[in-house]
Amino acid sequence: MRDEQLTLRLPHALLRDIDRRARALGVPKAQVVRAALTAYLAAPAEPDPAAPLHAVSALVGSLALDPEAIERDELAVRIRRHNWRT
Repeated sequence: MRDEQLTLRLPHALLRDIDRRARALGVPKAQVVRAALTAYLAAPAEPDPAAPLHAVSALVGSLALDPEAIERDELAVRIRRHNWRT
């Protein structure tokens, strides 16, 4: 079975680095690129910083707060007093 081919454009500096590495190892540039992609894809994916928000997005706005209970809570009253939006 024959390998598939992918054509892409690379910045000159990156291509120069690939060429240098290939010459140093005595292998084709394609082998260097394959090894780099394999290593990159084997590493764990970076976590999405917004993932927790997506997990609870369906719940946003679904809770009703008791304003009287909040007013009886001393800490809540202090927070509201110092909140510039109220």
